[in-house]
Amino acid sequence: MMTIDKFNFAGKKAIVRVDFNVPLNEEGKITDDTRIRGALPTLKKVLADGGALIIMSHMGKPKGKVNAKYSLSQIVDAVSAALGVAVKFAPDCAKASEAAAALKPGEVLLLENLRFYPEEEGKPVGIEKEDPAYEEAKKAMKASQKEFAKTLASYADCYVMDAFGTAHRKHASTAVIADYFDADHKMLGYLMEKEVQAVDNVLKDIKRPFTAIMGGSKVSTKIGIIENLMDKVDNLILCGGMAFTFAKAQGGKIGNSLVEDDKLQLALDIIAKAKAKGVNLVLGCDCIAADKFANDANTQVCDDKNIPDGWMGLDAGPKTQEEFKAAIKGAKTILWNGPAGVFEMDNFAAGSKAIAEAIAEATKEGAFSLIGGGDSVACINKFGMADQVSYISTGGGALLEAIEGKILPGIAAIRGDK
Repeated sequence: MMTIDKFNFAGKKAIVRVDFNVPLNEEGKITDDTRIRGALPTLKKVLADGGALIIMSHMGKPKGKVNAKYSLSQIVDAVSAALGVAVKFAPDCAKASEAAAALKPGEVLLLENLRFYPEEEGKPVGIEKEDPAYEEAKKAMKASQKEFAKTLASYADCYVMDAFGTAHRKHASTAVIADYFDADHKMLGYLMEKEVQAVDNVLKDIKRPFTAIMGGSKVSTKIGIIENLMDKVDNLILCGGMAFTFAKAQGGKIGNSLVEDDKLQLALDIIAKAKAKGVNLVLGCDCIAADKFANDANTQVCDDKNIPDGWMGLDAGPKTQEEFKAAIKGAKTILWNGPAGVFEMDNFAAGSKAIAEAIAEATKEGAFSLIGGGDSVACINKFGMADQVSYISTGGGALLEAIEGKILPGIAAIRGDK
């Protein structure tokens, strides 16, 4: 497999798939530039070699339609500043051949949001799956997806896949495009190489004890990963909104807390499975409850199985925080995906901060710690502790699927795996 270090970009045009799906505030300003910074080593390598650079990404979920809210024009200045080069902008990613052809070595072109075209995701638009004509529409869309990928490929001499955050999707720009380059002209970027290595460290080269922390609002979105981890971890912390589904499943009163009522049996099954496999499952015992979903809400510490009516659990309580710390202390491999509470509100950030501090402490003592998923990354950055963990992954869903043991199409397309 060709690697980015072996390839000389001098006089070549490289089209690089990055993940610039960065969070923007109401004024269209970037609130967290982790993903842009993550792509810089790859982008700078192309320019340093004397190549020309075409950058492509998606932003948000515009569902195949042009939507100014998701325009990448909003980040041109930030990308220019990060690269130290004035970045040109192509307002239509599928009609950029002239702009691409005119690029000189050292110049940079950013394409408009790929997902403004339904072909990027390859899903038929405006037709329901139940419709008898859906299969035909899907076949037609797959054909036009190939044409769309071919158009993107035509802009450049080589292709670099550096968007780990979308590597689990078989989209035009993340996988299909690779078919239009031979093995010597397609490669993973530095970020992808590091991500693949970090996942291998957690799954294939496990140093024990291994503690995984899964947070977030829904158990349903994490079930695959929880089941895969059951065979690998020594300690499994389940926290955040999903914890209340477990509390209710065990007969608890959870007030107005988040819950998936159709997943109560699943929660009980997970508890039983952990017990059968000898996994130390940490669900916590208390929470910080609030009388409304707001930073200025009235709060009280309560037993997580006895939350008063009208109140909702928004963070891990003090006893639970101590349980988290105990399960993280002394671990040699740590995986964290998903916060322990509504960390965006300062009054409900203590649980997530306790986890971050315990991970930093264990890392200092020699653990390999992998933090992944948008919220966890924003969390560790909020606490200013990004430099105190081993590796921060830029991929949410991709990281989860890799940890579930799935083959990621974005990697398979470069490696030639089927």
